[in-house]
Amino acid sequence: MGALYGATASAYFFAKLGGPSERAPSQRGEEILTIRAGGAVEAWIPPSHPRRESLLVRERLVEGFREGFVAMQGLIAHGRGECFDYLIGEQTTPPALEAERAAAAALLLAERPVISVNGNAAALAPRELVELAKTVGAKLEVNLFYRSRERELLIAEILRRNGAAEVLGVGDDASCTIPELFSERRRVSCRGIYAADVVLVPLEDGDRTEALRRMGKTVIAVDLNPLSRTSRAATITIVDNITRALPNMAKFAEELKGRPRDELSALAGGFDNDRNLREVLRYIGMRLEELAGRGITLELPKA
Repeated sequence: MGALYGATASAYFFAKLGGPSERAPSQRGEEILTIRAGGAVEAWIPPSHPRRESLLVRERLVEGFREGFVAMQGLIAHGRGECFDYLIGEQTTPPALEAERAAAAALLLAERPVISVNGNAAALAPRELVELAKTVGAKLEVNLFYRSRERELLIAEILRRNGAAEVLGVGDDASCTIPELFSERRRVSCRGIYAADVVLVPLEDGDRTEALRRMGKTVIAVDLNPLSRTSRAATITIVDNITRALPNMAKFAEELKGRPRDELSALAGGFDNDRNLREVLRYIGMRLEELAGRGITLELPKA
């Protein structure tokens, strides 16, 4: 995750959350970031910490849980995803780049594109969600497995604070129903996901991905687990961290804007999700083989 942030990690983090912070020198003269929530010191993360970026991402989720818009189960889901991020080296792989480019083309081709947002997505990448939506002309819609009016309103407010003009799927707006789906995710906006031709579903449940595909929709998933039901059911699966995938998609969309529709159709229609997922598995296998061959223990200075 080393190059996720254009500015300093701390500036990026607090620009996202709008949370208070202060800095204090450590005993070695380093600047240490203090993260506060509810007036209590929650973490001390020195800039030199080797897992600093990962810890900052976790803090965003924890803060989202405290504020009430991230479900407790979302914390578990993130940990599972982080495990797969380790396997791909915490970087965007060539198969992921190919999928991100195809996804950008599909969104630009869409007549009614919609980006679905849950609690984890809102905690991890609210600004990137809004920026991508603006770039491709997509609507933003809140959709939750553990749905409550409070969570809907909180997520909508976060998206608005990050520049969204309209957020669908809140309250009575989620009055249409996805057929053959029985969780709270079945409730969608009639103006949004229900009418969409292309739906981006970052950090998604597999059953809704399958249901959306049965409705004839193109489904783009962002999922670090290449073996999940979501990954295997989606039209285009991006096996990448959402914090890397969304900026990459926005960049590709800017590059592809104005290209002929037949070129975009070739990019999106020529994407083979099964082949791409198999390439991801090969990439993981080759990386693990390489690590097993050269050794994986850390070289530490001798006392």
